[in-house]
Amino acid sequence: MGAVTEQQTAPPPPNHRRRRLVPWTLLAIWIGILALAMSPAGKFGDAEQNRAVDYLPTNADSTQVAKIQDKLPGGETTDLVLVYHRDAGLTAADRSAAAAQVDEVAGAHDLTTKPEGIPSKDGTTLMYPVSTNEPGTDEEKRNEFVADVRDVVQGEGGLSAEVGGNGGMQADQSKVFDSLDGPLLYTTVAVVAVLLILIYRSPILWLIPLVAAGVANMISMAAAYGAHEWFGTTISGQSGGIMTILVFGAGTDYALLLVSRYREELRRIEKPYDAMRTALRGCGPAVLASSGTVAAGLFCLLAADLNSSRGMGPMGAIGVLSALLAMMTLLPALLVLAGRKAFWPLIPAYGSEPKQRRSIFAAMGSSAGRRPLAVLAGGAILLGTLALGTMNLPGSLKNEDSFTDKPESISATETLAAAYPSRSSQPIEVAAPTAKADAAVAKAQQVKGVESVERGRSGGGWTEIAVVAKDAPESAGETATIHALRESLDGDLGAYVGGASAQLIDLEDTNSRDTKVIVPLVLVSVLLILIALLRSIVAPLILVAAVVAVWGAALGIGGLVFEPVFGFEGADPGLPLLSFVFLVALGVDYGIFLMHRMRENGLAGQEPVPAALSALRTTGGVIASAGLVLAATFSVLMNMPLVFLVEMGFIIAVGVLLDTFLVRTYLVTSASVLLRRKLWWPGELSKEPAAAQPPPPAASAEREPATLR
Repeated sequence: MGAVTEQQTAPPPPNHRRRRLVPWTLLAIWIGILALAMSPAGKFGDAEQNRAVDYLPTNADSTQVAKIQDKLPGGETTDLVLVYHRDAGLTAADRSAAAAQVDEVAGAHDLTTKPEGIPSKDGTTLMYPVSTNEPGTDEEKRNEFVADVRDVVQGEGGLSAEVGGNGGMQADQSKVFDSLDGPLLYTTVAVVAVLLILIYRSPILWLIPLVAAGVANMISMAAAYGAHEWFGTTISGQSGGIMTILVFGAGTDYALLLVSRYREELRRIEKPYDAMRTALRGCGPAVLASSGTVAAGLFCLLAADLNSSRGMGPMGAIGVLSALLAMMTLLPALLVLAGRKAFWPLIPAYGSEPKQRRSIFAAMGSSAGRRPLAVLAGGAILLGTLALGTMNLPGSLKNEDSFTDKPESISATETLAAAYPSRSSQPIEVAAPTAKADAAVAKAQQVKGVESVERGRSGGGWTEIAVVAKDAPESAGETATIHALRESLDGDLGAYVGGASAQLIDLEDTNSRDTKVIVPLVLVSVLLILIALLRSIVAPLILVAAVVAVWGAALGIGGLVFEPVFGFEGADPGLPLLSFVFLVALGVDYGIFLMHRMRENGLAGQEPVPAALSALRTTGGVIASAGLVLAATFSVLMNMPLVFLVEMGFIIAVGVLLDTFLVRTYLVTSASVLLRRKLWWPGELSKEPAAAQPPPPAASAEREPATLR
C-alpha cells in the first residue's frame, strides 16, 4: 500500500506539467493584453477623421489649398448652398420665407459674408451661398453647424428647402462613415458566425475562432490608435471599416487552416497539446507567409501619394498582424484547453480514421490530372474574356453619384443643376500669395469659362480667391476651366487651384500615378515571400500570374454589372489599385495553403502528380471554406450606403470566389500536374531522386544478428 500511495502522490512528469501550464499561461497573457487594450481601443472611433484633406493626394494643388485655408483667419471654411424650389414657380411668400430663414441662420452663426439670393432664370429656384469659419477643422462642429442650418431651412406647402454645397455633402459623408462602425462590425460577426456553424457543424467549435477574432479586432483598434497617437497615422471611416473586415476575414481563414490540421493530428496523436504543436509546425509556415504577403502588400500603400490609400496601408496591416497573433497563440490555447470535446458531436478520436468519401475536390483533381493542358487553356481563356469587361467600366465617380441613397446634399445639387444649367453652384477655390493676389484676380478674370472672381480672406502670406465658373460643377466645361486656371495662375504667380471639383481631378491623376508605382512594389514583395517559402521560382510566378488574372477578371465583371445592373454612374478612381492590392495579397493566401501542402507531400517522398492531387484533396475543403468566409466578409461592404464601398466589396468578393473555385482548384492544380518537377525549379524538389542502392550482401549479413538480438 505504501508503494501505491507513493506512486499516487508522485509529481506528474515535466511534459505533462508543460501541457497544462502553457495554454493557461497564454490565456493569462491574452487577458492582460486585452485589459490594457480596452482603453485605447475605446478611443479609436474618436480618432477617426473624414475631412477632405484626409483623403486627398499629399502634393496636389487642391490639397495645398485646403492646408492654406486651415491657416487663414478663422481656419477652414464650411460652404453651404441653401436651395428653395417650387415646380410651379416661387411665390412672393416663398421668397419672404426664404429670406427670413436665411436671416435667422445669419443671426445664429458668424458667416463670412452676408448671403445674397440668386434666382434662377425660370423663377422656380432661389439659392443662397452660405459660408462660415465657425467649425474650422473640427469635423464634429462642422456637422453640428450643418444640422443647425437644416433645422432652420424648412419648406412647406409645396416649397422644397434643402441644404447642399460642399459642406453639406461632407456632413452627409461623415454621417455615413459614423454609421459604419456598428453595423459593419455586427454584420461581419453575424456572417462569420453563421458560416462557421455551417462549416464545423458543431454547437461549440464555431465560437472559439470567433472569440479569437473578436479579441484580435480589439487589439487592432488599440494598436491603430497607438499608431495614430505616436506616428500620426490617419484613421478614417473607410480604413477603419476595411481593417475590421480584414481582421475577421483573414483571421477566420487562418483559423480554418489551423483547426483543419489540428483535427488531422488529433486522430494520430493522443494528447491535444502534442497534436497542436504538430499542427502549428505543419501549417505555421503557410500562415506566416500568408499573413506576410497581405501585410507586405498593404505596407506598399505607404508609397501612395493619395492620403486615403497611404493611411489604409498600415491600418490594414495592423489588422492582419493582429489576426495572425491571435490565431497562432490565443486560438491554439483555447482549443487545447477545450480538448476534443470542442469538436462535438464529430469528435476526432485518437487512432480513428476519417470517413472516406469522394469529395468534389477529388473529382476536380481527377479532371485536372487527366487533361491538365485543356483545363489550363480553358481557364485562361475564360479569365481573359471576363477581363475584357474592364473596357465597360463607367467613368470617374462624381460627388453627386457617390451615395447609394440620395441624401439631402445630393438632392440639392440635382435641383441646382436643373435650375442653373449655365452656372456653377460651388466656387473654384484659389490660394495665391498675398503680394500677388491682385495680379491673380486680374488673370483669373481673363480665363475662358470664368463667370466671376472675388477676393477673400488673407493671412499668413496667402489670400483666398473664389472663382465661379460658367459651367455646372464637375462638367467637362468646368474641368477645362480648372485646367486653364492652373495653367494661367501657376508659374510666376505661384497660386494653387482647388475646391471640390479640382479635388476629383487630382484624385484621378494621383490614382493613376500611384498605380504605376505600387503595383510593381506589391508584385515584387509578394514574389519574394513566395520564393522564400516555396524554395522555387516557377511556382511563385504561377501563383502571382494567377492572382493578377483573377483581378483582371473580377474588375471586368464589375464593368459588366456596375452601370447596367447596379445603376452606378461611375467607378471610384482608386478602385483598380485598392482591389489589386487586396486581391493579389489575399488571393495568394490560398495558393500558399495549396502549394505548401504540395511541397510537404513532395518532401515526404510523393511523386509530383500524386503530391498535387493529394494536396488538393486535403486542403480543398479548407480553401473553399476560407474563400467563402473571406468573400462573405467583404460582401458585407455591399450593404453600405457608399458606392465606392459597394464596388470594392463586389470586386473583392467575386475575385476571391473565382480564385477559390476556379484558379486554385483547377488552374493551379493543372499547372502543377503539367509541369511536374519543373514547378519547383531550382529547388530540391525539381531534381529526380537518386535511385536507392541495395546494401552489399556482407553488410546485410553483419546487421542480421544484431537485428535478431
